[in-house]
Amino acid sequence: MKTTTDRPFNALEKIFHEPNRLAIMSALCAADGGVPFTDLKASCRLTDGNLNRHLKVLEEEGVIRMDKSFVQLRPRTTVHLTKTGFQRFNEYLAALAEVLEQARQAVGAKPRKSRLPAFGKLAPA
Repeated sequence: MKTTTDRPFNALEKIFHEPNRLAIMSALCAADGGVPFTDLKASCRLTDGNLNRHLKVLEEEGVIRMDKSFVQLRPRTTVHLTKTGFQRFNEYLAALAEVLEQARQAVGAKPRKSRLPAFGKLAPA
């Protein structure tokens, strides 16, 4: 996804713009090696059903991958960010930063240096 300087909001992907999905993607970017479902649920403050619904949407888009395994005879789902997901989310964040900068300039706010976090390792696509 490419942004244009005159209309960067056109580059904002709706898949990430939903607040809960933004929280999910941010949590996944900050973690190396994936995040267990239960940890992601607690981190994003979502119910099982809500998290499942959002993960399904993100998985259908190919931006996350879910691995199911057993740990001490108990099922465990681990959610991973795919390479495609990492790239698309970074493009989304760049577009969002540009939109916010234009809004700041429009209201006469002082420009600020972006403080985007350094993201973790990726899962294979």
